[in-house]
Amino acid sequence: MAKYRCIICGYEYNPEKGDPTNNIPPGTSFDDLPDTWTCPICAASKDDFEE
Repeated sequence: MAKYRCIICGYEYNPEKGDPTNNIPPGTSFDDLPDTWTCPICAASKDDFEE
C-alpha cells in the first residue's frame, strides 16, 4: 500500500500503521479513510496529501 505525505506539515500516513490518534486501524489504505479524516498533526484535509 502506498504512503501519503501531508504537503503542509510533512506527516506521512502509513497504511501499515494506520492512525491510532484518529482510531484508524492498521491496514487501512489512504483511499479507505473517511472523507472527514484530517492530518493528526496539522488537521489538513485528505486533499492536502500527496502519494
